[in-house]
Amino acid sequence: MPVEPQPTTWVIPPAETAGTGDIVGVGADLLPGTILAAYRSGIFPMPLRRRVLGWWSPARRGVLYPARLRITTSLRRSRARYEIRVDTAFADVVSACADPARPGAWIDASIAAAYEELFDLGWAHSVEAWSRDDGSLAGGLYGVAIGGLFAGESMFHHRRDASKVALCGLVDLLDDGRAGRVIDCQWQTPHLASLGGVEVDRDDYLGILAAALDLPLPPVFGGRRDG
Repeated sequence: MPVEPQPTTWVIPPAETAGTGDIVGVGADLLPGTILAAYRSGIFPMPLRRRVLGWWSPARRGVLYPARLRITTSLRRSRARYEIRVDTAFADVVSACADPARPGAWIDASIAAAYEELFDLGWAHSVEAWSRDDGSLAGGLYGVAIGGLFAGESMFHHRRDASKVALCGLVDLLDDGRAGRVIDCQWQTPHLASLGGVEVDRDDYLGILAAALDLPLPPVFGGRRDG
């Protein structure tokens, strides 16, 4: 089971504080207790600009329900080229996601270190797609698992469809027949929409979140197998 960290010393404002915008506030810290309290409130951290930490709750939230994942014929063929592993290369996945050459790169050293600490405590996880041809890490994603919520943070690929295959692997891990499990995608994108992601209002997301947090953690992420 994940280890619960010391509670945050910060007061987490309601997600509704963002109003019609997406940002709740700035500052605070990236200690595990602060990040987990934010996720449980429907908020996530992302730098607003260099050395300015923002806390976000999008007015329109992207989510993916495991049962609604859309797998095309070509993606189904791609899955055969990769092996899915969990938590075997967390730091490598974060490093690849943080590549400053990527468009819109936002993961800095402080974010990477914070999620490494969450990984050590059993909250953050990586789902990796490894090439069956040469055994290399071809793609993956990372995020935080709390109850029935998987808060996706970032994904990458070095080979075609590898990040999509990693997402399929995550869905396989979550799709255990329990209604209410959900992947938080933060903002909807055409890429996520093509895979079955949908966009919901903040109020609807907070209801989805509350239901998901009541569910047991999947065994693969440290939950009880009889939970």
